[in-house]
Amino acid sequence: MHELSICQGLLREVARVAAENDALAVDRIVLQVGGLSGVEPPLLEHAFEVAREGTLAAAAELEIREGPVVVECRQCDARGEVAVNRLVCPGCGDWRVQVVEGEELLLLTLDIQTR
Repeated sequence: MHELSICQGLLREVARVAAENDALAVDRIVLQVGGLSGVEPPLLEHAFEVAREGTLAAAAELEIREGPVVVECRQCDARGEVAVNRLVCPGCGDWRVQVVEGEELLLLTLDIQTR
């Protein structure tokens, strides 16, 4: 379950940002998970419950937003959102596309309590 190691890395980043802002606690973490990131949101939520214990985010809410998969066609230059299991050009249907969004895992928002 690589989601646990992802949560541990996320919480290291959260701790770094919290320390830079003299935070007392973290209330909410908002992530965007791309459809091609290889991260399963339900597994990430479960791993977060385990990984957050003993951290500033011990009582934090985790909000996961699923991001779109966007491709750009190498044949007709069309760009658009596609289904995870259908990576073809939304304009001409060609299979020679480049994924421009959808592989990322982004920390969007961090709500903290300060002094």
